[in-house]
Amino acid sequence: MLFPDHHADRRPEAPAYVIDGVAVDYRTMVDNSIRTANLMRDIGLVPGDVVAILLPNVPGLLDIAWSAQRSGLRYTSVASHLTAEEIAYILTDSGAKVVFTCTALADVAAAAIAMVSPTPLAAFSIDGEAAGLPDLRPARDAQPAVPNGPESEGVDLLYSSGTTGRPKGVAATLGQAPLGTLSGTAPFLINTWGFDESTVYLSPAPMYHSAPLRTSMAVQRMGGTVVIMPKFKPEPALELIAKHQVTHTQMVPTMFVRLLQLDDEVRLAHDVSSLRAVIHAAAPCPPSVKQAMIAWLGPIVDEFYSSTEAPLVTLIRSEEALARPGSVGRPVLGTPHICDDEGNVLPVGTPGTIWSEGGVDFEYLNAPEKTAATRNELGWRTVGDLGYLDEEGFLYISDRRDDLILVGGVNVYPQEIENVLIEHAAVQDVAVIGVPDLEYGQRVAAFITPNPGHEASDALAQQIIADTADRLSRVKQPRIVEFVDELPRTPTGKLLKRVLREEYKAESR
Repeated sequence: MLFPDHHADRRPEAPAYVIDGVAVDYRTMVDNSIRTANLMRDIGLVPGDVVAILLPNVPGLLDIAWSAQRSGLRYTSVASHLTAEEIAYILTDSGAKVVFTCTALADVAAAAIAMVSPTPLAAFSIDGEAAGLPDLRPARDAQPAVPNGPESEGVDLLYSSGTTGRPKGVAATLGQAPLGTLSGTAPFLINTWGFDESTVYLSPAPMYHSAPLRTSMAVQRMGGTVVIMPKFKPEPALELIAKHQVTHTQMVPTMFVRLLQLDDEVRLAHDVSSLRAVIHAAAPCPPSVKQAMIAWLGPIVDEFYSSTEAPLVTLIRSEEALARPGSVGRPVLGTPHICDDEGNVLPVGTPGTIWSEGGVDFEYLNAPEKTAATRNELGWRTVGDLGYLDEEGFLYISDRRDDLILVGGVNVYPQEIENVLIEHAAVQDVAVIGVPDLEYGQRVAAFITPNPGHEASDALAQQIIADTADRLSRVKQPRIVEFVDELPRTPTGKLLKRVLREEYKAESR
């Protein structure tokens, strides 16, 4: 049985996860998940309902995720840095029936819940009463540690990019399979990197991302241990690898850059010989950064390319990456085809839209028109990324969607930022693009035409950012503001962001 219950019965004291030096064993995690699942049934949740998890990387997050996974529920892990308005959108769109948060986020959670109609059936703070939200623990602990109803496999409901500036819920098929049914990420991890009961996995990224959450839960299906960092810091990551004899980890290129920026004396002082695989994804990795990581750690630095929707998954090993800088590998799920805007398959080496034949089926929640736009008449699927194939079938990414900005692996949606900035009294017109950044991959840059009576200046730029900070989480706030007399637009008013990117690149040389 590939489910944590099996390991709780066989090895109850084995650590399921470790965070801030505190280990939570399998028996405790499983019992908490069963009790919480019972509580949700008592509240009225039935298979297929949605649970929202608004938590940073804290003890209890995985307990909550497993309570939904064992109850045939969908669970959406909401980014902890979002504003109340952004959280309310996800709660409304997903139809969340229960919200789990913590005292540190209780105020923003309560404000978001107040914006939702109809309001969720219940909301809890997992570590104490706050902002009118009750403490989960008394209600949970009053439940028995045996299921009070039928159990089946649930599925995550994670949010991906949207061309309208709002993220889209990616609704995978909910098959109500028996507990322990292996699907999704787990088979890929087992077959590719040998995840098993001996795995010690360092998870340095926020669990609201699909890869860390799915991988951590896959590790616990196998009986391994997840070492969770509340927030990534380079030297503490190396300390944890050495202390816990970490075998596998998954990072984004931003983390690679920070590790490589450590003084050699500091970086090389830590024993990382236990590592068997260092996996990266989520954002393009500069070839020079990957080469430096391989030179340091050896040929254990592998990359996969995919998306939350997962119609296509590719894999590239260290040796292949050194031979083909910039490639994300060959497919392990789905068959890629590169097409032009008319749907014609393009020759080798010619960039176009990446389509996948096969792969995971998906639909966007409450957005049938957006789902339809991801299919063609052959049944192939796309998430809108651009790239090309070489003669040996290795895929190269030209762009991560036309306008999507990736800041340290986090999806940032320009239209959403533009919609906020355009409401500012000093802003007449605005365009937001991503510009290159060595550490984060990209930074958010805003090009603004000021309204008459407002003089372009650094002071005005700072004022605009400050005035909109309550509506834009920090990762979405522009790091660069440039004032222009006029933005490039077509006669029909469409912004030519390609021109802005080219002009910025030319000015930066």
